Amino acid sequence: MPENGEGPVPALSLTSSTVDEITVIKVDGVLDATTREQFADYLAMAGSNLILDLSGVTFMDSRALGLIVHHWQTSLASDTRFALIGVEYSKSKVMWITGLAQRLPLYDTLDDALAAIG
Repeated sequence: MPENGEGPVPALSLTSSTVDEITVIKVDGVLDATTREQFADYLAMAGSNLILDLSGVTFMDSRALGLIVHHWQTSLASDTRFALIGVEYSKSKVMWITGLAQRLPLYDTLDDALAAIG
């Protein structure tokens, strides 16, 4: 237990907001096998138009990437809006290793994503 008495820091924090009828989910922490179910459940509750803010991700594995790809493919099939923002190579290498970084709709900022998909 930390000396400040606050307890352990959660591995994953998910928060959402709505901008221009698009759900924006802010992801903070680790996206791996230990947090996959929590991430999947949260994504399942999101609307069909979705922006994932991954700027707070500290690590991502292939299972989490699989969930993201599933939502991207669903958006393509249903003609809904989907984007990723704040993706950092050092914390999401799996996107580049798999070649998906060149295919997924990646944007630097929320404004960039909204301008592209809005």
